[in-house]
Amino acid sequence: MRSMVEGAFRMTPIEPETTDALAEAVASAAVAREPLEILGGGALRGLGRPVSAPRALTTARLNRVHFHEPDELVISLQAGADLDQMEQILAAKGQQLAFEPPNLSGLLGASGTRTIGGAMAANLSGPRRLSAGAARDHLLGFVAVNGRGEVIKSGGRVVKNVTGYDLSKLVTGSFGTLCVLADVTLKVLPRPETASTLVVEGLEPAAAVRLFSRALGAPLEVSGAAWLPAGLAEPWSARSLAALRLEGFPRSVAERLDLLAALTDGAPSLRLDEAETKALWRAVRDVQPLAEPADRAVWRVSVPPTAGPGVLAALPEPTGFLDWAGGQVWLSIPQTGDCGAAALRAHIAGCGGHATLVRASMETRAATPVFQPPPAPLAALTARVKDSFDPLGVLNPGRLYGEP
Repeated sequence: MRSMVEGAFRMTPIEPETTDALAEAVASAAVAREPLEILGGGALRGLGRPVSAPRALTTARLNRVHFHEPDELVISLQAGADLDQMEQILAAKGQQLAFEPPNLSGLLGASGTRTIGGAMAANLSGPRRLSAGAARDHLLGFVAVNGRGEVIKSGGRVVKNVTGYDLSKLVTGSFGTLCVLADVTLKVLPRPETASTLVVEGLEPAAAVRLFSRALGAPLEVSGAAWLPAGLAEPWSARSLAALRLEGFPRSVAERLDLLAALTDGAPSLRLDEAETKALWRAVRDVQPLAEPADRAVWRVSVPPTAGPGVLAALPEPTGFLDWAGGQVWLSIPQTGDCGAAALRAHIAGCGGHATLVRASMETRAATPVFQPPPAPLAALTARVKDSFDPLGVLNPGRLYGEP
């Protein structure tokens, strides 16, 4: 399998510039029974299992913006559009992607372009998921090509289009194994006028999660809640820190910060200004504290928030931090054996969590279940869905669970 993957890397990728050309390329691969590795700009190529395919197809040339209607809070563009440029377009109109898609290029050691299609296909969401929801919640509609080379469309420009919205949720997080996104239409939201962060120093993870629970239970509109241990919290603190972000109008943020500080039971705290807040939450969003050393494996674990602190101690020699008020745990461990997969998944089995191996060598990702193995009934349903979209197994074979 490694030689096929490397071959796909060496060969010139297929680069369609229109939806029709994309459909023709996939249809030709289906007729030839020739699987394709599906890429956006390549920034997420190291996320997931290595794909066993002789050729790659990239959507990088499908990069035009169809329309942006600021008054309607909607933007529509091709899936290969540069995500950084898209965010600049939105910022110029005082808007943003509220789900805060992370930039994992530093963590993965990738040099490719981040695309909006890649972010949606991987359902990548940042710290604001607490208040704004996941990436899939902001996808209003899409145009894509299935494994037969057929163009499919779903959804529209308004949230009330429920029929398309369900299919949008199915496609996001499928990592290009069901269809190749060609166009996406997204809901956008106004950018807050300012942001500030209350940092409480010296808390252990369990105490931090209790603080997060109190803060989220109060009417304070917290948009980020993360805990970093000493050593990963620099330059914001020399000690461990629990961080709570507030966004909005300046007067509202100031008043809510005072109310938030009253929930800390007198623990030492400090307040970060807007620039410091932006830097801290970008680091959390992009998992910058675990980028080095680059030879360690990195896990992303989703569990109920109260289970988060226990996950931090579930593996030997772990380094990690909490996001989503404890509901998302990032762990860095030595890259040996199965990288702790069996122990970690056994630990979270009782709480219904799931663990994803986000960073590891190609050999490790080929040998170790990268994504949480689904129970038998869900695995059977997943196979049926895959077969309905891609019956010949043309799109990203093996990317998720090693399927043929």
